[in-house]
Amino acid sequence: MMQQRIEAKWIDAFANVFRLCGVQPGEVAAILSETQSRPVNVQLAELALQGLGARVFHVVLPSPRLQAPVPVRSTGASDAIGGLAPAVAALAGSGFVADLTVEGLLHAPELPQILGGGARVLMVSNEHPEVLERCAPDPALEAKVKAGMRLLKGARRMRVTSEAGTDLAIDLAHARVGGGWGYTARAGSISHWPGGLCLAFPAAGSVHGRLVMAEGDVNLTFKRYLEKPVVLTVQDDHVTDIAGHHLDAELMRSYFAAWGDRAAYAVSHVGWGMNPTARWDAMAFYDKNDFNGTELRAFAGNFLYSTGANEVAGRHTLGHFDLPLRGCTVTLDDTVVVADGQLQGDLA
Repeated sequence: MMQQRIEAKWIDAFANVFRLCGVQPGEVAAILSETQSRPVNVQLAELALQGLGARVFHVVLPSPRLQAPVPVRSTGASDAIGGLAPAVAALAGSGFVADLTVEGLLHAPELPQILGGGARVLMVSNEHPEVLERCAPDPALEAKVKAGMRLLKGARRMRVTSEAGTDLAIDLAHARVGGGWGYTARAGSISHWPGGLCLAFPAAGSVHGRLVMAEGDVNLTFKRYLEKPVVLTVQDDHVTDIAGHHLDAELMRSYFAAWGDRAAYAVSHVGWGMNPTARWDAMAFYDKNDFNGTELRAFAGNFLYSTGANEVAGRHTLGHFDLPLRGCTVTLDDTVVVADGQLQGDLA
């Protein structure tokens, strides 16, 4: 197990990312955390912001009772604030918010109010600081992610294929496109660190086909590399069959079924990773407690298929899978953006 203590190099890493977020001397900066947040990251955020001359304050909330029938991991939908109006007002009134909650504010119900106040929010993934240090954002990535987002916004359809047997058709009409490069300097916006993703949240009834997770692909909800293939049949957005007579498939069937919620089987978002410093094999080097897995969502050339909440499609659930696949080809209309797991053209 790696030690979690204050290191000067990690203060520097946090400070560098906060600089990219435009934090200025005298600016009011909030650090949002909960009682189950990783203490070392909360401390590093405070020291880095103070070093930049920001006026820092903490909003610390008790981690709420578990309401779900199973463990909840990496949803990006923290329920720590719980609609508490004074906390929302304090965050919305800040220039910058360092989000250190366990699950993050990306899909939290309070986020629109916080962003509406003009705050810039950086969701710091619940990782060991070494992961954050390795995956510190490079400003050069911003232009590439923006180029990928433009391609997504201009496309009518996405097709994803692989030698393993994946063949997905995704209608992008009315989809909401998102992306991130690891920082944000724009008022009323959010990003996450590590970053490097281009994503689309498809409208209802947009996804059909077959997703084949091969050996070595990743189930990030379980923080597990697959040892045997799992075949997901997707009809009208929903996983309707999970094929495989082995542990990987059994675990997925069990977790899906535990929610008792059809929306848990539905697509949340689809997209691809853009970050050349993020590594597919990184999870092998960390204990589960030290690794949240955002890095594996972002490694360059992966196809990321996620199930669960999708506001564009009107679906809400805490059931969530993030499934990064290697070796896929992603085509937008007639343009190949990822070929056999390799970024193409201006995205490379």
